[in-house]
Amino acid sequence: MAQLTFMVTSSDTAAAAGSGDTDVLGTPVVLAWMEQATVVELAPLLGPGQTSVGTRVELEHLAAAAVGATVLVRADLAHTDGRLHRFVVAAQDNAGRLLATATLTRVVVDRERFLRRTG
Repeated sequence: MAQLTFMVTSSDTAAAAGSGDTDVLGTPVVLAWMEQATVVELAPLLGPGQTSVGTRVELEHLAAAAVGATVLVRADLAHTDGRLHRFVVAAQDNAGRLLATATLTRVVVDRERFLRRTG
């Protein structure tokens, strides 16, 4: 399990991210934080020259968080099938209120080979 803590700043808002016009935690930002937690959780399982890429996300943004709120993001590895790794992720505020839940899938790839194929 990986746990990361973030503080919502004005650059994390829906208005700043272009996903709305309110000054609360934006969905793209909470998604990025959730992906970051899955990267941290998967890192110890990677071999030399490997990285992981996100391939699927199902996210439900349940509640708003104001600028200044502390957000805890927790990623748990729920399923592995070869190179595929599926995570269950949750974000909650410092009062324990559930802000968002997601299922994220990452696939392990050879970093150099992957980058060559993107050019």
